[in-house]
Amino acid sequence: MPSPLKRALVWFRRDLRAHDHAALYHALREAEQVWCLFVFDTAILDPLPRADRRVEFIHDSVVALDESLGALGGRLLVRQGPALAEVVRLAGELGVQAVYANHDDEPDALRRDAAVKAALVKAGVALHTGKDHVVFERSEVLTQSGSPYTVFTPYKNAWLKRLEPFFVKSYPVERHAARLAAPPRGVSTALPSLETLGFAHTNLHDLAIPTGTAGGRALLADFLTRIDDYGEARDFPAVKGPSYLSVHLRFGTVSIRELAAAACARIEQQPAGGAAIWLSELIWRDFYHQILHHHPRVVGASFKPEYERIRWADGPEADALFAAWCEGRTGYPLVDAAMAQINRTGYMHNRLRMIVASFLSKDLGLDWRRGEAYFALKLNDFDLAANNGGWQWAASTGCDAQPYFRIFNPITQSKRFDPRGQFIRRYLPQLAALPDALIHAPWLARPADLQAAGISLGRDYPLPVVDHEKARAQTLGRYGIVKTER
Repeated sequence: MPSPLKRALVWFRRDLRAHDHAALYHALREAEQVWCLFVFDTAILDPLPRADRRVEFIHDSVVALDESLGALGGRLLVRQGPALAEVVRLAGELGVQAVYANHDDEPDALRRDAAVKAALVKAGVALHTGKDHVVFERSEVLTQSGSPYTVFTPYKNAWLKRLEPFFVKSYPVERHAARLAAPPRGVSTALPSLETLGFAHTNLHDLAIPTGTAGGRALLADFLTRIDDYGEARDFPAVKGPSYLSVHLRFGTVSIRELAAAACARIEQQPAGGAAIWLSELIWRDFYHQILHHHPRVVGASFKPEYERIRWADGPEADALFAAWCEGRTGYPLVDAAMAQINRTGYMHNRLRMIVASFLSKDLGLDWRRGEAYFALKLNDFDLAANNGGWQWAASTGCDAQPYFRIFNPITQSKRFDPRGQFIRRYLPQLAALPDALIHAPWLARPADLQAAGISLGRDYPLPVVDHEKARAQTLGRYGIVKTER
């Protein structure tokens, strides 16, 4: 039976792999000839700093994607410019009847896709989009009354109840790869260099951050050798506990289905091991994506509207506190080491993300949106849904967030999760000579201990910018307005 479509174009976005790719699979099944496109979208790239690890990661992964498609008999056509113009232009040049892409539920992406669809329809071309970046999306997991979940645990239970092998089964792209077409004569196949795109190289490779599908698979293979220990190891930033796959999930160099399938396979062998906890983290990711879909107002506003009444600190003093937080000069070593990590590497351990977010909103009294925006600028794995969900959780403004009166003590957290100060010493070498018992709160050390360690507070390391106990009392008062003004 002949395919109903003669020609189709697959538009890659946050899904930079040639295997287990929903849009590519459906295009290959439904069209006789298929071409592939990636657009370095200037609408996204132009506001970014000229040295951005994410752009370099994407560029490396696009090169790797082209190689993967080449091994299957195709090529990746790469363009630079506004996605709206480039997709419509190439669709016309190739004479395709349809463009295929995977869903992206971020509000800006939805607006872009609506504009592209309208322009394509005007040109007589269809736009087909579908699920790929989560296991369950949008309205696939709902309450019995048909409404979206806003509390994680019942969502997780419903998610697990719905899960069947079908939902984590890989799309067999290779089976239909013969329909990948060579670019017609005159259609450019040149891949622009990072410099041609207007960006400079970063320390991405110095940090040994693996890119592309091969990098993601290497990280997964390594993690699967230690997944059983994930539950105990994941909270300690000095320990190799996480999977480090978040940036690969963000840009789709790994498939969420292959990760969930790997977790499920290990759970069958060891139900009470770390794989179940890791799967739960993947479910959190789905949860935040469906929250963004159903409640797009969370972009820029509290999920709980009453929390918009909170009066966050502002003015020059607040700005100075924010600068100290950004630059790792708060005087709380674990907070400062965490900020040094994100500033130098673009990565921050998940436990530390919670600690520094709580510190910004509940110790410094600053609007959580300021921290969210800073993470959006710095994180290699920045994902709007997860970043927003995590910040609103820490600030108690989000769905299923920690109670407003739960305020992390940065000293207690430091002693518990970096007891020997290994992580602190890695990023704050000026404190390295302090004994383990003193490194968590240097201002409490005796002058003789500071002198022995060669440290002068205020010169070598700052004094605390706030007193935690006083800040806690102020925070309880600040959040109290939510309970009294109803």
